[in-house]
Amino acid sequence: MKKVHLPTGEPAGRIVCQQCGNNSNFVEIAENVLVTTHYSQNSDGSFTSEENTTEILGEIKFICGKCGEDMTRFHAHFLEMSF
Repeated sequence: MKKVHLPTGEPAGRIVCQQCGNNSNFVEIAENVLVTTHYSQNSDGSFTSEENTTEILGEIKFICGKCGEDMTRFHAHFLEMSF
């Protein structure tokens, strides 16, 4: 079981970048991603996406969206709090 590193921002559990103080903009970067999309062709020749699957084969990073500080230690918490 992966340990979740809880941030200490206010209110409790809010992620705050220790480098620049950012508490609102973050970026998740996934490496080596396989995206598979299934399409149906319409009668007019255009296409409609029917199904999309994503498989992450590499590392996932979580970084500050303002200064680029590596905040990957909070990624598990981010996933738990994403709705």
